[in-house]
Amino acid sequence: MGTAVGVAVGFGVDRVVGDPRRWHPVAGFGRVAGGLESVVYREGRGAGVGYEVLLVGGVVGVGGVAQWLGGTGFRRVVVTALATWTVLGGRSLVRVGGEMADRLEAGDVEGARLLLPSLCGRDPAALDADGLARAALESIAENTSDAAVAPLVWGAIAGVPGLLGYRAINTLDAMVGYRNDRYREFGWAAARTDDVANLIPARVSGILTALLAPIVGGRPRAALAAWRRDAAAHPSPNAGVAEAAMAGALGIRLGGLTQYRHGTERRPTLGTGPAPRVPDLRRAVRLSEAVQYAAAAVAVVACLRR
Repeated sequence: MGTAVGVAVGFGVDRVVGDPRRWHPVAGFGRVAGGLESVVYREGRGAGVGYEVLLVGGVVGVGGVAQWLGGTGFRRVVVTALATWTVLGGRSLVRVGGEMADRLEAGDVEGARLLLPSLCGRDPAALDADGLARAALESIAENTSDAAVAPLVWGAIAGVPGLLGYRAINTLDAMVGYRNDRYREFGWAAARTDDVANLIPARVSGILTALLAPIVGGRPRAALAAWRRDAAAHPSPNAGVAEAAMAGALGIRLGGLTQYRHGTERRPTLGTGPAPRVPDLRRAVRLSEAVQYAAAAVAVVACLRR
């Protein structure tokens, strides 16, 4: 009962407060990870595996000790709520997505370009209003799973260690899980661990996106069809599910030529509708928020049934 109530309270705090603006524990973990990387970095998978095991194992251990010290009852609620709030990023995601939609609807393309790096690593200078809307929408689709659904799923599975461990895994993937010259080998373990950790959450997110599609005028069958047809073509086994389901739910087409600061990639087409426009970004934000609430409800019920 304590874990279920703690997850619900932590989710509620995130909805009201969002991410702490200073002294965020995830940012602190990132600084520790960056410092350790400078010491242990070697070209090769072995060093990367050790880096991943040390950091994720340490965080899971801290989570286990915190949960044990929390015991049961009110202390368990407090510990779980703090951990849940710490690892969730859903409120910030929809806030920034909403601000992007506001600026684009007002014709403030330059303001939207300044905001885009808060959502993704695309090159904003190369994008017009519709391109900015597409970039933001794809980021919202993927991060609805990564920043909100996945932590809740792992909280339901493993309590505080699951919550903190997942966020450590996802943070390390964002730091070193790249396929460039520096991280292709060293970051292999971080990228593969993140893929495994998101296998279940991404599919939970896809199912919830399909079920809730009518909220934004979409059809569950279209979301599921896009998922089945297009997700496997995406280079990520998990982002493809989240983005394809969102594209089908909104009745739009995602993917295509994608410009990053490091170069240009052609991403597979997801969905069969028209290219997204600014109003579609607003719909995506609404659907993301609905999926987050539904995921929280699922997680609480799962905790109660454990």
